[in-house]
Amino acid sequence: MKHILIFILFFTAVSVSAQTEFGTKFKPIPAPKFSAKPKKIPAPETKDPQAELNDIPNIKTPNVFENTTITQKSKFQIGEEKSKFTMSTETDFANPGDRYVAKMEKDLDKALKDAGLKEGRGVLVKKNISLGDFKTKSEYFIVKFRDFGAIDGDLVRVSSNEVVVRDRLLLDSNFQQVKINLNPGFNKLDFEALNIGTLGGNTAEIQVYDDKGVMVTSDYWDNLAAGFKASIVVTKE
Repeated sequence: MKHILIFILFFTAVSVSAQTEFGTKFKPIPAPKFSAKPKKIPAPETKDPQAELNDIPNIKTPNVFENTTITQKSKFQIGEEKSKFTMSTETDFANPGDRYVAKMEKDLDKALKDAGLKEGRGVLVKKNISLGDFKTKSEYFIVKFRDFGAIDGDLVRVSSNEVVVRDRLLLDSNFQQVKINLNPGFNKLDFEALNIGTLGGNTAEIQVYDDKGVMVTSDYWDNLAAGFKASIVVTKE
């Protein structure tokens, strides 16, 4: 028992001595010193959307008038070849004298008018003309005449089957009528131009009606020369 007590006391003394020695000899290790300051972490960069749009290169709209692959440049420019387009009907093979034809025709028209051979609507018709063939059961026709051109003293002779019905009919602006009896079968009604009037050719408009007042035909002749006829053939059934 005594020995155990001595051992405990010895152990306690050693422990106290060791702690004291350790406490006096222990030196704390100072924290390391840094010569440079720690770097700051930069804040995340925020991008301006408008700036991004400004960075986009501008798109230039192509000019179709400058792009010769799209539109050919016009030749109508100073110093360049003139256009070969022309309204002239002449060709390299045309007769140079053709350009004088129009003037010659104009001069001829004037000469014909001065001579009373033209009334301003065309050259005189020097042939007999037909105004049509008709069939009817009518006993007679009423034929009305008037001058549809200038009132210049045109005269007409009216005949049926070469029998004169009206010797001289002076055409006016108003219609004048002549009654023509029809024979059974064939009838040829002739309207002869007795003159060409003071202004040129004989011009007349006619209207033909049957005995019921129904119009059979309406026609005219233009610039008929003196001595020539306009005729209607009628077959009475």
